[in-house]
Amino acid sequence: MPEGELTPASRTNSGLELPEVYLAGPPLPPPPGSPPFTRGIRREGYRGRLWTMRQYAGFGSAEATSQRFHYLLDRGQSGLSVAFDLPTQMGYDSDHELARGEVGRVGVPISHLQDMRLLLRGLPLAEVTTSMTINAPAAVLLLLYELAAEEAGVPAERLGGTIQNDILKEYAARGTYIFPPRPSMRLVVDAISYCRQRLPRWNPISISGYHIREAGATAVEELGFALSNGLAYVEATLQAGLQLEDFAPRLSFFFNVDNDLFEEVAKFRAARRLWAELLTERFGARDDRCRQLRFHAQTSGATLTAQQPLNNVVRVALQALAAVLGGAQSLHTNSYDEALALPSEAAATLALRTQQLLAHESGVPRVADPLGGAHLVEDLTERLAHEARELISEVDSRGGAVAAIEQGFYQARIQESAYRQQRLLESGERVIVGVNRYQEGEEPQIQLLEVDPELERAQLARLREFRLRRSEAEVRTALDLLQRTAEGPANLLFPMREALAAGATLQEVCDRLRETFGIFHPPAQL
Repeated sequence: MPEGELTPASRTNSGLELPEVYLAGPPLPPPPGSPPFTRGIRREGYRGRLWTMRQYAGFGSAEATSQRFHYLLDRGQSGLSVAFDLPTQMGYDSDHELARGEVGRVGVPISHLQDMRLLLRGLPLAEVTTSMTINAPAAVLLLLYELAAEEAGVPAERLGGTIQNDILKEYAARGTYIFPPRPSMRLVVDAISYCRQRLPRWNPISISGYHIREAGATAVEELGFALSNGLAYVEATLQAGLQLEDFAPRLSFFFNVDNDLFEEVAKFRAARRLWAELLTERFGARDDRCRQLRFHAQTSGATLTAQQPLNNVVRVALQALAAVLGGAQSLHTNSYDEALALPSEAAATLALRTQQLLAHESGVPRVADPLGGAHLVEDLTERLAHEARELISEVDSRGGAVAAIEQGFYQARIQESAYRQQRLLESGERVIVGVNRYQEGEEPQIQLLEVDPELERAQLARLREFRLRRSEAEVRTALDLLQRTAEGPANLLFPMREALAAGATLQEVCDRLRETFGIFHPPAQL
């Protein structure tokens, strides 16, 4: 390394230069609860209410996942978070040829209303909120949830929760898209409008920086791209005729928590500040509820290692601490065994206990924005906000988020950052304990969760039985109406709801939209 060149230890994980010591810093922002909400959206922080402890779960079958939810609620979890398997995420029923061997592997399979009934059976839906990590077919899963809850006696206006429904980051970083970007944006806006009319306590979108970061982006890119996507959703919803006050208070964000403690705390503070400023500058927002950025955080799956997996307990605790110091409204802590398998009950319990220890033993929640005024944190907040704003301006210059994604700009930037990080790891300049330093010859033996292959066969049998019990004529009529609606401008969720209530499956609904909208194929990049 040339003389005088900064080592990775002299920079944050995202590459921001750090001085040896801070002797001064920027002025302290306005207090918590005051615009632009850098220090938090609530004056009292967690003194009045803790964050929602929401452990992500889903595997095997609807029954197995429901059992895990009951298990976690019994141990103090305060919110539900549903992981769906890949066929469900891609809009396929469990018996599609592409689903073979994937049913229930990385989440719960949901093909029809009966699956959703089993998933939610016995859960206190009027008392807890439910987050569903689903994107391309998000509207379908939301409607199945609503229908099953109503059958269980919980009216739509009492249901609280979130669908991720952030399709733009799928094109940029994750890949579970179905339709091209423009019709996909229509589905997002239709869901926002539907929730305003029927599900007033539901967050119709969770704008995700998480997967952008997991794909290799820096903290600046996570902020810049996620907020640019958020601006695109706001613009599209306004163009559809809604007023900002009709939907902006129900928008939420989803951020990653990486290992660099102070950079992550500053990232969350910068995100709140930037969102408040951008909503005011671009859309004239005056209502504080429209300008407040609320977010769920999840500890970083990409930082978990298969080598020395118990080290992940420490990584997760540090990341969870950063989320709480940064003022998250909701938090998921990963399990130490996730680099090897789906979380076991013991690992999931320890992940939940990590949050409970932070809440009740660390003392952190006793003060709002406890790191506010620290020169390092205030300086990083300023610099992250500045760098992210520059990136947002670059996205704007390319025509906004949708156009920039269609041009491959997001994808290229994320790939470049991922490559740089990989080079640092391979050279040993960035240390991962147990991977490129402090290795051990023999790994400890831990009990891993295994998904029973019989669950897939049972899922297929239930799907066949469900189809036999329905009226094919009613389903066909409802699907025909959905397809005609897709060919026009009306909201798709109302005919979609009728089709699902009549017995249409997830794939049948998505197939009608595939016929109308087409399927997205990303452009080849050299």
